[in-house]
Amino acid sequence: MAAVLQSQKTALITGAASGIGFAVAKLCRSRGMHLALLDVDEANLAKAKEVLASTDSSSSLKTEAYNIDVGDKSQWDNVASHVRLTFPTVDLVLLNAARGTKPKDSNPWVDNAEYWRTIFDTNVFGPINGISALLPLLKNDTSPKSIVITGSKQGITNPPGARNPAYNASKGAIKILAEHLAHDLRSDPATAHISAHMLVPGWTFTGLSGNVGPTSESEVQKPQGAWLSSQVADELEKALQRGSFYIICPDDETDRALDKARMQWGVDDIIEDRPALSRWENGWKAKAENAIQEDAERRRGT
Repeated sequence: MAAVLQSQKTALITGAASGIGFAVAKLCRSRGMHLALLDVDEANLAKAKEVLASTDSSSSLKTEAYNIDVGDKSQWDNVASHVRLTFPTVDLVLLNAARGTKPKDSNPWVDNAEYWRTIFDTNVFGPINGISALLPLLKNDTSPKSIVITGSKQGITNPPGARNPAYNASKGAIKILAEHLAHDLRSDPATAHISAHMLVPGWTFTGLSGNVGPTSESEVQKPQGAWLSSQVADELEKALQRGSFYIICPDDETDRALDKARMQWGVDDIIEDRPALSRWENGWKAKAENAIQEDAERRRGT
């Protein structure tokens, strides 16, 4: 589906004011694409629009910004109506906005309903609302279209150490949502021209980890081991060229072999009837770590 990354096509991106969303917007602009930028951070969204508009030397490309809470369906409907009138088509949709709010105390299971609701409103209902509002626009013509939803490795391996089960659960829901969407789109002749993909960054220095705003990466001092958002954007483009659904990004600490070994261990918890999240269980930790390292080395061919 690399056909969506072409001159005069349109990319609509949520979470576009910083991090991966901003990096993908820069990539799309470099390919000569119109940009619809969506974010809840109004100040940084305005800065992102200014930066991206300035990269269009011909002034022939549209760059529009929409301040939106993606968890609000009515706001999505308003944006979709405006986008329909403003852009010739919508070709790439990146549903990337996310929230990583921690519970108000150390126990997320008691008196923390607002914590769960806030995260699910953004991380799950944000994409659901976006798909509902934008799918009619993507069906308007039969040229190739792509919907990319940003997931997380925490939604696959579900590490408990982060003390943020709502975030992990929301990203687990996104995995299932994206898988169903991909199947349904390709199974219906009316939507077979629309592909769906799940982007799963590795450790990336984004707004969730303190890199807020549309900053120049040359000015950023990222943590050692983390990727820059532009590296994730490049990985996304390569994956679209391959037609991949699962876009699992490595980082400078975790290579693809280790990612696969960790995911394999998690799946085998079910198959082998082990304790849930056995990788972190006291009686299993050492065995899990050794097995995962051996599996990773085997996958590397070492």
